[in-house]
Amino acid sequence: MNAFARSALPVINVLGYVVMIFAVTMLVPLGFALVGGDKALRDYDLAVLITAGAGLLLVLFTRRYRRELQPRDGFLLVTLVWTVVPAFATLPLMLHLPGLTFTHAYFETMAALTTTGATVLSGLDGLPLSINVWRCLMQWIGGMGILVLVVAILPLLGVGGAQVFKAETAGPFKETKLTPRIADTAKALYAVYFGLSTLCFLAYRWAGMSWSDAFMHMCSTMSLGGFSSYDASFGHWDSPTLEYTAVFFMVLAGFNFSMHFLAWRRRSLLVYLKDPESKGYVSTLAGACLLVAVFLLARDVYPDLSTSLRFAVFNVVSIATTTGYASTDFGQWPIFAPVLMLFLCGFATCAGSTGGGIKMIRGLILLKQARREMTRIVHPRAINPVVVGGQVIENNVIFAVLAFMLVYGAALVWLTFLLMVSGLDVITSFTAIVACLNNTGPGLNGVGPATTYGALKDFEIWVCSFAMLIGRLELFSVLVLFTPTFWRR
Repeated sequence: MNAFARSALPVINVLGYVVMIFAVTMLVPLGFALVGGDKALRDYDLAVLITAGAGLLLVLFTRRYRRELQPRDGFLLVTLVWTVVPAFATLPLMLHLPGLTFTHAYFETMAALTTTGATVLSGLDGLPLSINVWRCLMQWIGGMGILVLVVAILPLLGVGGAQVFKAETAGPFKETKLTPRIADTAKALYAVYFGLSTLCFLAYRWAGMSWSDAFMHMCSTMSLGGFSSYDASFGHWDSPTLEYTAVFFMVLAGFNFSMHFLAWRRRSLLVYLKDPESKGYVSTLAGACLLVAVFLLARDVYPDLSTSLRFAVFNVVSIATTTGYASTDFGQWPIFAPVLMLFLCGFATCAGSTGGGIKMIRGLILLKQARREMTRIVHPRAINPVVVGGQVIENNVIFAVLAFMLVYGAALVWLTFLLMVSGLDVITSFTAIVACLNNTGPGLNGVGPATTYGALKDFEIWVCSFAMLIGRLELFSVLVLFTPTFWRR
């Protein structure tokens, strides 16, 4: 048996279970279709059967290859899940929207499961309720990461979950556990996610949304995904109450969920105040909101400070946290504001949140490392470790962060070049890759908040889909599969 088969077949066995579990999630929009009597009901029946059947076949054909997952198996499994599951997720869309190509449907589901929120669809207001529910539910599933849920039940399948959890979680400190057992850690994080989601759902309903809208926008808020059931996104309501409710929960979802867990367990908010990443995250958002609000007022975009603050706070928090909601076409603002917002989406969220991007902790480490290097120039013999929050950062972590930034920059440049080669203008190309790589959604120009990605060519759609995938899995989890070392025995 060759190296590929030895590595792939046990992983494909677990993948089969994941696909079957994913089929169960389709019962949620099927229930909405059944209650609402919409036209997509039969499409979900067929989609569930195909997905569950395919998962069962994968399990049966590879059952004799089941074994404990090895360290590199986690990376292969995670990448397979995030490429195969979106393909099955296209079934309800393609069955109900016959004019939708597989390329566009796959982009839509990849954008959903990676919580990017970029869309190729228009006329969302006229889609059946169950279709919009499915789009938003996929974001909620992808928010914490479908494998975090699966890790909690992997012991039942006879395979360990530590390597899967390590490959799936975001940030440089992947070895940190909240509880002694990795499955318990996954369950704890999911409990926090579910609890905050319930509060968000009820808050949206209290603020004026219908029950169905509250459910859908809860899914896309807590996942920091940004899908909406309306083409105008939050501009559909034009409600400050709803916008500030969304801001509150977007900010919560941008924190490291470990902080929420610890704050709940210790019954204290001091956890956030003592965490340097949380402090950097909040101060960055607050400073950016105030700066953009003053800038918009100074440029006479809005007549008074309160209006400027309203639109600045909502849209800055939305883009900086990689959510992607819009309450207005911020692409029409003076260019400084939208470019600043897209810059922030690269690092404003915390590691361990549902957001994308580089993450705040990496930014803090890079700043500390830059200051250490400047000190070393003046005092070559000085011992000056990098310290974040009272914790000395080991050199191997610093090297990993530097390597991540190098690969991130290379991916950003080369994927932008690919879009430019295809004929897109430089602003559309660059902002589309920034938005997809950071799992944000809207860019500028041809992919701005008032438009969709539907006008892009198929090649450009696939490039953006790849950017979303590697951005969601933090580059190395995917790119390591393309190295000869990974496949050596």
